[in-house]
This record gives sequence, structure tokens and C-alpha cells, in this order.
Amino acid sequence: MSVMSESKAPNRSALPLVLVTRPQPQADEWVARLQALGVPAVALPLMGIAAPADEAPVHAAWRSILQRGLAGASLALVMFVSPNAVARFFALRPADAAWPAGLLAGGVGPGTRVALLQAGVPEAAVRTPPEAGGQFDSEALWALLQPQIDWAGRSVLIVRGEGGRDWLADTLRQHGATVRYVEAYRRTVPVPDVVGRAALQQALAHPEACCWLFSSSEAVGHLPALAPLADWSLARALATHPRIAEAAQRLGILKVDRVAPSPQAVAEALHAGLAP
Repeated sequence: MSVMSESKAPNRSALPLVLVTRPQPQADEWVARLQALGVPAVALPLMGIAAPADEAPVHAAWRSILQRGLAGASLALVMFVSPNAVARFFALRPADAAWPAGLLAGGVGPGTRVALLQAGVPEAAVRTPPEAGGQFDSEALWALLQPQIDWAGRSVLIVRGEGGRDWLADTLRQHGATVRYVEAYRRTVPVPDVVGRAALQQALAHPEACCWLFSSSEAVGHLPALAPLADWSLARALATHPRIAEAAQRLGILKVDRVAPSPQAVAEALHAGLAP
């Protein structure tokens, strides 16, 4: 399937309104890109991103990065769980600090790759799963990283919010690496603004005219509190990972399709009729 140019704007009359549930500012960025592709879209963030309760661990992590050492081992990789992890972590970067030569920066999706490059990490240091592979998770990242380094005795720093999956950390430890976490942000439950409330009401009243776009299982889990009496059986959704699709199905959404985490992929899926 060819990638649609963002300069083209096909007829959007037959397409559903896409509710972009990513945190801000990513939600607005996705809305703008989807609209440029001819897809009607509105931001309805189902997760907020706030500063960490304590910034001291982030500053300590930056010292470790600049010294290329962590817990007595050689720091080989800093892994960022999301674009928000990149943004919040680099917001506390020491002035004039450059990314150390030879230190890898990893992530699981193309959005994280873009965020790392925009933050000034050299392209040669960035490791994310190839977009052509269509799999964007810790397992795909590990398949890329595992053969590149002898992980025994090496150190890895994982930049994340509060909690999260431990699969990559467990796998790295099984291969002899030392793994530490630093929490660069806090996830919060956002209160929808006027536009978001109107979009939610439209989606509940006319589910056939809307399509949810989910990029987080936790975000899906916030919907029952926002609409406790909703019947989700007529809703439809696109999900960027199988675990997210399963969360949407547990909510009661019967029609859930997988889609790669890019606006182009969403536009192509809608035009192809995967969420008609």
C-alpha cells in the first residue's frame, strides 16, 4: 500500500470523525496531520502528561549520561518509552550538554525516533524498530538491539513515567545488563475541554460516524469514567498495538482494527475501508 502524501486532501465526506486520544501536544499535532491528509479529526486526549513529582532523579540521570557510567557499569543505552519521555527528559537537560558519542538512544515507535532527532540526538545513535516491520514494541526493539552489543556488564537507563511494562528490562537483565529506571513525567487523567466534551458526546450519540484512535491501553481504561453508562458495542476503533486492541475489545468495542502508529497509516486504513 502506498504512503499518502500529506499535501493531498481527498474527499473526506465518507470518512468518520477520528477521535485522537493521545496526550497533548501530540493530539493536536496528529489532528493537524490527519486533516492535511483529508481525514476529519478532533483531539480528545485520554491521558495527561505532567512534570515528575521530583526532578532530582532526572538530573542525576543526566549526570550519569554525561559521565557515561551508571551503577558501576558502562552505560550503553538510554531507552525512552514514548515521545513524551523524550520531551520531558530533555526539558531538564543541562545547558549546552551534547549527547555523548557512542551512546545509543532507543525507542519503540517512529514518534519517539522523531522526538529524539528533534532533541539533538545524532541519527547514528538512534535505535527504533524499522517502520517496514510494522511492529512497534519492546520485543521489536530487542530484536534490533540484541545482536548489536554484548550486554553482559553493560548498563541501560529506561526513561518512562510512573510504572509500565518491564519486559525489556527483564530481558536485558537476563543477558547480564544492569537496568535502572528514571521517571521523567507523571501520567494524569485529563479533564476534557469544550471541544473534547463535544467530541465525546458526538461519538456516543452517533458512533457510526466516528472512529476512536487508541495508542495506549491505559487511555482506553479512562473511558468508563468519562462515560459510565455508554454502550460501546456500536463504536469502532483503530489501535496501534495488539494489546491496545485487546483493551478496546474488553471495553466492549466490537470492531477494532490494527493500524501502524502514523497519520499516513491511519488515513490509508480509513480510505481502504478498514473502519468504514
